[in-house]
This record gives sequence, structure tokens and C-alpha cells, in this order.
Amino acid sequence: MAKSSSATATASATKKRRSRDGTLTLDEVKTLGCELLSSRAHLNHAPALLKLLSPSAPLDLALEALISLQSFFVPLIPSIPSASAASTAGDAGSDPELVFGAWLRQRFDELVAALVELSVSPHSDDTIRDVALDALMDFVKLGKDGKFQSAIYHKFLHAVVHSADSVDPLLELLGSKYFKYTDVCYFTYTSVDKIANSLSTKATDSGKDDVQNGSDGSENECAIFIHNIYNLLAHVPVMDYQRESTFEMWSAVGLSSKGEKDSSKDSSTTYIKKKIKLKFTKAWLSFLKLPLPLDVYKEVLASIHQNVIPSMSNPAILCDFLTRSYDIGGVISVMALSGLFILMTQHGLEYPKFYEKLYALLTPAVFMAKHRSVFLQLLDTCLKSSYLPAYLAAAFAKRLSRLALSVPPAGALIIIALIHNLLRRHPSINFLVHWEVDENDANATVEASRPKKIGADPFNNDEADPAKSGAMRSSLWEIDTLRHHYSPAVSRFVASLEEDLTVRAKTTEMKITDFSSGSYATVFRDEVRRRIKQVPLAFYRSTPTSLFQGPDFPGWTFGYQSNSTVGTIVEGNETIKTVGASDSTPSKRLRVEA
Repeated sequence: MAKSSSATATASATKKRRSRDGTLTLDEVKTLGCELLSSRAHLNHAPALLKLLSPSAPLDLALEALISLQSFFVPLIPSIPSASAASTAGDAGSDPELVFGAWLRQRFDELVAALVELSVSPHSDDTIRDVALDALMDFVKLGKDGKFQSAIYHKFLHAVVHSADSVDPLLELLGSKYFKYTDVCYFTYTSVDKIANSLSTKATDSGKDDVQNGSDGSENECAIFIHNIYNLLAHVPVMDYQRESTFEMWSAVGLSSKGEKDSSKDSSTTYIKKKIKLKFTKAWLSFLKLPLPLDVYKEVLASIHQNVIPSMSNPAILCDFLTRSYDIGGVISVMALSGLFILMTQHGLEYPKFYEKLYALLTPAVFMAKHRSVFLQLLDTCLKSSYLPAYLAAAFAKRLSRLALSVPPAGALIIIALIHNLLRRHPSINFLVHWEVDENDANATVEASRPKKIGADPFNNDEADPAKSGAMRSSLWEIDTLRHHYSPAVSRFVASLEEDLTVRAKTTEMKITDFSSGSYATVFRDEVRRRIKQVPLAFYRSTPTSLFQGPDFPGWTFGYQSNSTVGTIVEGNETIKTVGASDSTPSKRLRVEA
């Protein structure tokens, strides 16, 4: 009875402190906070302070209320019962301490919800967002026996992912302050795994409903959530597992679920690395199962070989995702090549039709793609093996030379460098540069003596199978046409293929990295910086003898007239006399006054 009467008195006193318009002043909020911290008799101040924790509340009042509530709950966190125990105590209603614990649990949950809203809401001020995040992470840190409060942290990340507004400022703040702690990263991966799995189930169910109802609202909502998950994973720093290091923890216990620290430092480091890799793998696999939007899909493929594969416990698990991406074609296949190449060379992945897919990717669009630099370097690496069949090397060389006719000048420079390396690595295809018929070879003599159609090329550029393309019966005539390319850089660079590339001691491979990032701008800049020895002139070095040159028009002659002829033409009041000159003087027109 005493407690109930004191609570009633406190409530009436609170009402008296309110101003006439119903709002509290800063001094009144400070007084409520001090009284709340001083005695249990003022517990009803907590709901009044909780009402001030909203993005629309005045900043000074919200900050003061937040600090007071944080100071009140921090010492009580170890004694706050769980949600299930609090519900049981509320039903019993006999023991005052149990009732107080249930009431405390309810107020604490309201505080956590308010802190999450302040942190995630785009209408929150940067100052209140910073303080709210620090208070929330303090509650995460101060659990029973020093355990990491993963339930509170999961609620926070769930709100971050399901936010319809941009959460980039919050993720930047979270990454700079707390992602340096290993246990925070560990429980981030754990929560992302759970959220992604639940989101995948909802996406499947809502997809069926949308097909029936003809609605795409949930699809757009799901795309926003997937963007938030990717941004969250992208802000978690990649750990270097190779070097020996100590892991900094946010909570006292770290990753241990029993509340006891591992006495052995070495075994603890190994244990932490193993658990982090396992959670990292589960989180990314759950994320990659979601219906990724195209922009997220491209960003994942662009960074998966650097940020994901090295940190996975078993990178071969990604083979399905990468092979499926590689089979799509176009830009997606180009971007998936990096990750697939690492799995093939470092993790024993077998992909039977790898070179056929790579051959199909060689289109003019590749040389204008955003990630062409990485693709062309990997292309050069994939064609480096000496065990590559001659027909395959010839098919790639011929396909590249055909592309040289339709790509920009920067692309033509890369193609010349690629063909240069192919001819040097595989001497068996050097016949593509110059056909020589052996007189002792009867079959070759008969083949050479057969009449051939002018302009016919046995190579079939539309054939998807390199073995059936007919490259072994063709030649690199396209490279010879580049001698007359409109870009001087290309026409000069073709001369590098005139060397005898079969003599490996006198030649060196070209670095594709020097050409892979080329563009019209780089070609123009290099040409402007080049020192010119002979400047083009705007006049003739010798007097021209005719308007056209003989070779330009076969069968026609443009010379002087050998016989002198005289003609008279009357134009109006003037008579124009044309006198034919001799062979040594050009014809002249003389104007004679009438």
C-alpha cells in the first residue's frame, strides 16, 4: 500500500511540473531524471522520459531523457528477467519483486525499441543517432556474465535491414565504431543469416501471391531489403586470416557461449578464426540465395573474388552460383569470370565447357564494358597454358583478329597484344601469319592449286564451337588491314607482329595491363604527347601533273595533250580562245577582247 500511494504522489507531482501547454522544459526533464536515479519511489518517471525518445522530440530534451534512462537501466541489466520469465511473473502477480521485474522488463524493451528507432530513422539528428547507437551497444555489451546480448543486436539489425529509407549514415557510424570488434562482426553474420533466410521464405510466398494478385509492391520492397543486407555486409571489414593477430572483443566473454574465457591463446585464435569463417560462409550463402537485383548482382560479382572467396571456410560451395552466373552470358558472364577462375585454379573446380563459354564472350561489347580491364587480363592468363590445343589457340587468335575490324582503337591495341602473346606461346599456329605450301606435300599442293573464291574465308565467325570454326584453314588477314588503320597508334603497333615470334629468346610477352584500360581518351593523350619528326604539310612538295593519279583509275590516263588544238568559244560579248600547248607546257586559256 505504501508503494502504491508513493507512486500516486509521484504521478501527481509529475503532472504539476508540466507547463500549461503539456510539454516539459529542460529543467523539468533533468529533475525527473535525478529523481528516477535517486529512489524507486520515482519509477513512474521512466514512462514520461520514454515518451521523449522520438525523432520528432526536441533534441535537448531527447538527449537528457536518453542519458537519464541509460544511467538508470545499466546497473539493472543483469537483474532484468528474460521475456518468458517476465510474462510468467506478470501472470502470478503475488511476489512484488517478480512484478517489479516484469515491469522493468517491459520498460527496458520500450527503451530498446526507442533507441532502435532513433538510430534507424532518417529524421533523427546526427547527434541523437550517435548517442542512441552508443547506448544500444552498451546494453548489448552488458549482459549476464558479460555475454554478448545477441537478441538486442538482432532487433537492431532487423530494423536496419527492413528500413525503407537510406541507412548509409548509420552503417558508416556502425562500421567506424564497432565493426573493428570481432564479436560484433561474428553476431552480425549470425543475424544476417537469419534475416536472409526469413526474407527468402517471405519472397517465395509473396511471389506466389503476386502472381495471383498481379501486384509488384512486395517485389520492390524486397529489393530494398536486399540492398540493405548487401550494404551491411559490404561495411563489415574483411579480416586477414593469414597473419597471426589478436582479436579485439566488444563484450567481456567474446564468442564463447558458456561465459568462460579460453585459457590457451593459440587455441583461442584458431577457434575464433574457425567460427568467424563458418558464420561468414553461412551469411553469404543465405544472401546469395535471394533474388538479387541486377545492380547488386553486378556489385557482388565484381568483388566476390577479393572480399568473399578468401574468407570462406569452403570456397567451392560458390561453384553453383558462379557457374550459373557464367552461363547467363553478356556482362554478367564477364564479371563472373574472376571468381570462377580462382575456383578452377586454386580450389580444383572442373568446368568442362569453360573455353567454349569464354570464346562466346568475345564480342565487340566486351571492349566497351566497364570491367573490360579485369576480363582481358584473365583472358590472357587463361590462354597462357602450353597444353592448350592448337585448334583452340588458333580459334581465339582468329576471333580476336576479326574483332579488330569493329572495335575502337584502344580495343585494337589490346587485340594486337593478345595475338602477339598467343603466337609467341603457341608456335604451332604461326602458320596463320603466312601460309607456305610444301612442295613435297601432295595434299597441300592440291589444296593450294584449287581455284579459290576471291574474298572467301574458311573461318566461320558465327560458329559457337571453336573446333568447328575453321580457324586452322584461315589466316590473320585482318591484322594486315590494320596497317592502314585510321589511328596512327594502331598502324604503328601492328609492326610488332612482323618479328619472328617463334624465337622466344629474342622476344618478350606483352603486358596486357598496359593496354587493358585504354580508351579514346588515352589514345588521344598518347598521340598528343608523342614527338613528331615529320610534320604534315599543307602544300605539295612538287607541282602536280594531273588531278588524279593513274593507279586510282585503272585503264584511264591523265596526261598532257600531245597535239596543239585551237578552239574559239563565244560567251556574251567576249571571245575566249583556247590554245592547245605542246607536250611540255600545260594548256592555257587566253581571254581575247571582242
